[in-house]
Amino acid sequence: MRLLTLAKAAFGLMLATAPAAADEALRALVTGDQGRGWEAVGRVDLGNEAFCTGALIAPDLVLTAAHCLFSSRSGAMIGTDQISFLAGWRNGSAIAYRGARRAVVPAGYRYGDSDRIDRIEGDIALIELDQPIRLPTVMPFAMAALPRAGTDVGVVSYARDREGVPSLQSLCQVLERAGEVLMLSCEADFGASGAPVFVLRGGVPSIVSVVSAMADAEGRKVSLAVSVAGVAALRAVLDADRGSTGSAGSGGQMAATTGAKFVRP
Repeated sequence: MRLLTLAKAAFGLMLATAPAAADEALRALVTGDQGRGWEAVGRVDLGNEAFCTGALIAPDLVLTAAHCLFSSRSGAMIGTDQISFLAGWRNGSAIAYRGARRAVVPAGYRYGDSDRIDRIEGDIALIELDQPIRLPTVMPFAMAALPRAGTDVGVVSYARDREGVPSLQSLCQVLERAGEVLMLSCEADFGASGAPVFVLRGGVPSIVSVVSAMADAEGRKVSLAVSVAGVAALRAVLDADRGSTGSAGSGGQMAATTGAKFVRP
């Protein structure tokens, strides 16, 4: 964990609210042919404040980073009426547009702990869409366990100065693993928060983690990503709440007894 320890000195959240440098290793997926197979990755728009990246893991569920759901100005959770998902967003249009019905983050997550590296372990969220996306060209991704150090991975993301098309960085590697956090050689930019990190198994991409922050380790630009292991618990919270009488009320956030925070319209 030597690099992860050194990376504690400098890392930042990656909502698209600040300029970012171009990354020559990124390949823009400008055409439909180039983006084939990645249509379930989309841009998560957060009102007029920022955007992140997300990916479908079910027809009605988008996986992203927890900090994306908080206002950088007020520190409060963003209302779901301000959240939208643009599947396959490219050159001014999306394959599907959806609003958000509910969003959930782990109960232990604290947006105010953004300067702490252990915050990354809980930096994962699910957005339930107001309508499922059921299109033959938009297939939700499966998930897989965290890979070992040295494994090749890829990231598909949107970011500042390249918010109009998704970009693929396929020449990444897992540098280290510490618990549920990976350090990657990918140079992530602002807006790449929530971007899915993939491994290819049998030629099929599976999501193993979600990009959370960019960092500096021994002068090397790296990115930090969190495991998708917590997704099952968040899905269970959504399922349980779906059958309840709605104790969360008409707005704001809720600390659920099953271990999550909700945000609703």
